[in-house]
Amino acid sequence: MAASGVVAVGAEGPQITCSLVCAVLAAVIGSLQYGYNTGVINAPEEIMKRFFNETWEERTGAPMSQNLLTSLWSLSVAIFSVGGMIGSLSVGLFVNRFGRRNSMLLVNILAIAGGILMAFSKMAKAMEVLIVGRFIIGLFCGLCTGFVPMYISEVSPTALRGAFGTLNQLGVVVGILVAQVFGLDVIMGTAALWPLLLGFTIIPAVLQSAALPFCPESPRFLLINKMEEEKAKAVLQKLRGTPDVSSDIQEMKDESTKMSQEKKVTIPELFRSPSYRQAILIAIMLQLSQQLSGINAVFYYSTGIFREAGVQKPVYATIGAGVVNTVFTVVSLFLVERAGRRTLHLVGLGGMAVCAAVMTIALVLQNIVSWMSYISIIAILAFVALFEIGPGPIPWFIVSELFSQGPRPAAVAVAGCSNWTSNFLVAMLFPYAAQYCGNYVFIIFIVFLVIFFIFTFFKVPETKGRTFDDISSGFERRAGDGVATATVGKGPMVEMTSIQPVKDVAADI
Repeated sequence: MAASGVVAVGAEGPQITCSLVCAVLAAVIGSLQYGYNTGVINAPEEIMKRFFNETWEERTGAPMSQNLLTSLWSLSVAIFSVGGMIGSLSVGLFVNRFGRRNSMLLVNILAIAGGILMAFSKMAKAMEVLIVGRFIIGLFCGLCTGFVPMYISEVSPTALRGAFGTLNQLGVVVGILVAQVFGLDVIMGTAALWPLLLGFTIIPAVLQSAALPFCPESPRFLLINKMEEEKAKAVLQKLRGTPDVSSDIQEMKDESTKMSQEKKVTIPELFRSPSYRQAILIAIMLQLSQQLSGINAVFYYSTGIFREAGVQKPVYATIGAGVVNTVFTVVSLFLVERAGRRTLHLVGLGGMAVCAAVMTIALVLQNIVSWMSYISIIAILAFVALFEIGPGPIPWFIVSELFSQGPRPAAVAVAGCSNWTSNFLVAMLFPYAAQYCGNYVFIIFIVFLVIFFIFTFFKVPETKGRTFDDISSGFERRAGDGVATATVGKGPMVEMTSIQPVKDVAADI
């Protein structure tokens, strides 16, 4: 019989407890913050540029030049990604010292500080205050992109780790959608209210700060890092809804024993050690596949495409694309533990490449054939849906699955920095690419999508239903027949290189 507050999943499957759900949802507020602060600055762009110009004119007596205005606006947008890069590289410094939950709680100070600076920048008549606020909130979001997936993966049962991991991406897309809606001129996207729109990020920070003290620390951190077995056992019993957590405890002990035989893993060690090199390469490539897929470019183009298709208010159509974004993230949540991570990622990348090709053809022909505009709309919505099936959610949580407890913080930091860096480069370079390539700009992303599809097919293992130690061990073992294999406790796992030829294993492992 299930314990109170527990929902059983299948006759012998894992249980979803209230404690587990509350812990995951509290953590996901950090992902919502990332999404919100990514999308919030788009809607009030022209209003904020006027604020920059008026502030400059009040100080100097002359209007700001167009070049300076463009540069300052670009800095305001891009400084968020710079903060994110720095924050993502600092993940290990926090989680190893303070723990996963306490780190999320502690860095809300940054969210509140950044929100206050942005909210009062207009009152202070200082665009510098806004830029500093964006940098600080970027630091916070960079840290969250490491903390949240790590915490979720470590508190979730193995059989539900992918589904709960997808909630991280759901938080991001819901945050973007909320920012799009709140940024409408009938809500907070006005000259008077845009500071409140940016400062709204304080509210989820306060909510998360109130919720996290009631959530458990990661049991893996308690047992493996702090050597507090009784606390870890009590936390697991609460999370799993059963007094028998011996299998989880034994798995962690085995992992701890293995860790004790290894030296401390630093970021340089990830690239130097043959045991980690292949896994960190996969982690980085999956993050790049997310940002270089062209998803941000599609959102950049969507308003113009909707306008040319005759949509009266294209901003609402763009919000509609945001709704599709959210709906298909939920679809991915239910598919990820059935179809598997690798399969969904391949479907997403392949489908996006096809949609990008259709989009390119439609963009080229829509001035000649009128109904091609509607093909563009369909292609955009399908592109967004396929992104959320695989490349959207999977790169975030699969990184935590590829590494055991020791190298995990360093690996999450490297992967997060890769994501933020590629995000920054796309934001800075895409406008120039669009200017020079015009309607053919999506061919660039088709090339990237094909490359990432081939890499995923040949190099990325399936991690569905496998323990952390089993996955990480798979990168270190080679069978005598020249194929890298490993075994799960009760049976054979998916062969690591039914996806990977022996020559690759010999070179990388």
